[in-house]
Amino acid sequence: MRGFSSWLSLFASTSTLLCCALPSLLVVLGMGATMAGLVSAVPQLIWLSQHKVWIFGGSALMLILAIYLQYRARFEPCPTDPLLAKACDRSRKWSFIILLISCGLWLIGAFFAFIAPLIF
Repeated sequence: MRGFSSWLSLFASTSTLLCCALPSLLVVLGMGATMAGLVSAVPQLIWLSQHKVWIFGGSALMLILAIYLQYRARFEPCPTDPLLAKACDRSRKWSFIILLISCGLWLIGAFFAFIAPLIF
C-alpha cells in the first residue's frame, strides 16, 4: 500500500503541473504559440485549468494520505532474511524519494497556479 500511495501521489502532483505550471512556463519563456498549439492538440488542459482548485485539493489529500502511510510504515519491521530485508530497505528509500518528488512537484504547481498570477 505504501508504494501504491507514493505512485498515486506522484501521478496526482504531475497532473497539477500539467494544468498550471507547464502553461505558465511556456508563456514565460515566450512560447505562447507552442502553448496555443498544445491546447488545441490537448483541449483537456483547459478543463484542468478551470477546475484547478478541485485538482489541487484532491492531489493534496492523496499526498497527505501518502505521507501518513509513509510515516506509519517506518515502524513496520522488515523480514529477517537478508535479501528480503535489503529489498525492504530499498523499497522504503525509493518510496520516500518518490514522495519527496511528489511534494516538490505539487509545490511548483501550486506556486504557478495560485501565487504567480498574483505576483506577475
